[in-house]
Amino acid sequence: MADDVVTVTALRIAEHVKAHGLTSVCVVLHGGEPLLAGPKRLGWIAGQLRARLDPLCVLDLRIHTNGVLLDDRFLEVFARWDVKVGVSLDGDRPANDRHRRFANGRSSFDQVVQGIERLRRHPGLYAGLLCTIDVLNDPIAVYRTLAGLEPPRIDFLLPHATWDDPPPRPTPTPYADWLIAIFDQWLADDCRASIRTFESIVGDTSTTESLGLQPSDLVVIETDGAFEQADSLKTAYEGAPATGLHVLRDDLDAVGRHAGILARQRGLEGLCDICRVCPVVTTCGGGLYAHRYRTGSGFANPSVYSPDLRKLITYIRDRSTGRHRLRIDGLAHGLGDADDIRHLVDSQESIRRALVAAAGAAQEAWGLLARLDETHPKVVQEVLAHPYVRAWAAERADDHPAHMGNIAAAAAIRAGVTADVAVEVLAGAVHLPTLGMLEAPGENRRLLVREGQFVLEGAGSWHPQRRLTAGTFSIALEDTDPFRDCHGWPAAARLSSAQVKDWQDAFSSAWDLIEHEFSCYAPGLRAGLTALTPLSPAPAGRNVSATARQAFGAVAVALPSDAETLALLLMHEFQHVKMWAILDVADLYDHADTRLYYAPWRDDPRPLEGLLQGAYAYVAVTDFWRVRRRTAPDIGNVRFARSRADTAKAIDILAKSGAMTSLGKRFVAGMRATIAPWLDEPIPDAAMRTALSLSQEHARAWAVAPDRILSQEESEVPGTSPG
Repeated sequence: MADDVVTVTALRIAEHVKAHGLTSVCVVLHGGEPLLAGPKRLGWIAGQLRARLDPLCVLDLRIHTNGVLLDDRFLEVFARWDVKVGVSLDGDRPANDRHRRFANGRSSFDQVVQGIERLRRHPGLYAGLLCTIDVLNDPIAVYRTLAGLEPPRIDFLLPHATWDDPPPRPTPTPYADWLIAIFDQWLADDCRASIRTFESIVGDTSTTESLGLQPSDLVVIETDGAFEQADSLKTAYEGAPATGLHVLRDDLDAVGRHAGILARQRGLEGLCDICRVCPVVTTCGGGLYAHRYRTGSGFANPSVYSPDLRKLITYIRDRSTGRHRLRIDGLAHGLGDADDIRHLVDSQESIRRALVAAAGAAQEAWGLLARLDETHPKVVQEVLAHPYVRAWAAERADDHPAHMGNIAAAAAIRAGVTADVAVEVLAGAVHLPTLGMLEAPGENRRLLVREGQFVLEGAGSWHPQRRLTAGTFSIALEDTDPFRDCHGWPAAARLSSAQVKDWQDAFSSAWDLIEHEFSCYAPGLRAGLTALTPLSPAPAGRNVSATARQAFGAVAVALPSDAETLALLLMHEFQHVKMWAILDVADLYDHADTRLYYAPWRDDPRPLEGLLQGAYAYVAVTDFWRVRRRTAPDIGNVRFARSRADTAKAIDILAKSGAMTSLGKRFVAGMRATIAPWLDEPIPDAAMRTALSLSQEHARAWAVAPDRILSQEESEVPGTSPG
């Protein structure tokens, strides 16, 4: 790549970052064998990119190599410019030598492994290993060889193929069967290695271009400066990746407007009819775009690997659900005992680990966390179980990659080991999950840990995590975590001592009410509720509470005026906590259903998942007022009458939607069985009339009958959205 192409490339990326306010960019040097350029040239290229982009955003700079030439000269350059290194290795010696011999027939295996061993001495540079699948290779031997080199991440790639040039198929689904063998061994090994394909399926958040419906954000700049689409398109037909654009005359916005780029950003809409109705489409996403090509129909086809992808995804989903032993019936009735909730907690652990591995495995601190997981597994489990660790991993890790160090540091402190960890300073503080917050001015720093104590040069006050306690039940009062602001309502700032006392008093009284009047809910709450996050005060006359899918175990609440309301909000929101966890491991409805539905308790139309969430939460709300009307008959009878009718209506809409899976139908039937006898409980006529009037008024405001299912087209009005 000529000097002017390099400098203008860096300029184009910088322009794009500034124009769109990007906080991070990933640049990968690859293609052919980039180490042939030599350490000096690669250092100059890295320096040009760093000079332009470091002042503007977080630059994730990487290089991918076959590893044969990787020596200390290159590693010194990569360490200077913080260039992460990925290496291609197809497994054990027989597997590698099948396609990666030198021209004279000599094996390249030893040289590649030597290069990887050198790289392992620089854990901050080790990005991972990439393996192209050959079904003739022994999958377990391949897996054990790769895992034995302790990469931060392993990628398994399907060999490039199209319908015109299909892959070898010794059996109907050889690629699924090959990966399933590895998946089973990976489970048996407690998922210690980070394998991106499996994590993308288990965690329901894809981090690979070959899975999921996320829009493609990749562009290739060839050595001559030509902008091209993904290299994988070269397998489709001659010139397929070409855009006709060039870095010396076109900017990245022009590339973004190219029809080929836009075609890979259409999500579900961009798939063929067969894919759109497939039950695994939201995970599969149609597979890699290039693998869909067929002469005559172009890319409007399923992947040539479609049978393998469907079998693999279905198998992993079933194994994950079975491994987590989801006990659907107790949960479906609206409660779930302590064992039911513990099974959900177990399922969340594997998902959380997959997400954290995907987000942080390339960070220096990952090695420390992995070692602690071997020597102090209970400590690591407890730190990772903090609700906002997953929130960081799933939603904020791209912007805050250094927070991996804070997680590892918290585990090291709790384990009582010695460590020197790079940690993130955010908003003038270092937050250590499960422990608290340390005031720290300036940039990211190194935290020294020794025997449960820690030192940070120039640090200010330490603010330990607060807790709310009622008898033997204790949960975190989370008012410091920087990633707790994920609930759709602003989180409260750090509480004063007086505010903490108010929360403690309210929590004690609310828990006493739950234990005495709603004792059937208490075991589940004890097993699964781990944190309460204060929200900013609600407007007068309103109560505000929320949960987040990526923060299992946390309920966020603005302090209500009385303990009775706090008890109701905890019961209500914990229903959502359970439902998020259920949906992580079980398909209850057809994800291809994009219709919006009437929800009796909402002023906006809801997607099917939103209606399911609401109905499940309102089972607990209805039960609350069914009991409380004995002590507060005036308001209690009205609210019980309305909530039982609204919940029954929502359950009926779900049942008639035609979009529930067989497991979803069973779940809805469980909710119906719980609510049905409540519909026969006597209520004073005046309360019934008031409740009916309120329901009718709500329905009139919609200008639709309450039992009408809204299509997406009918409900697209200003101010509404499917969310």
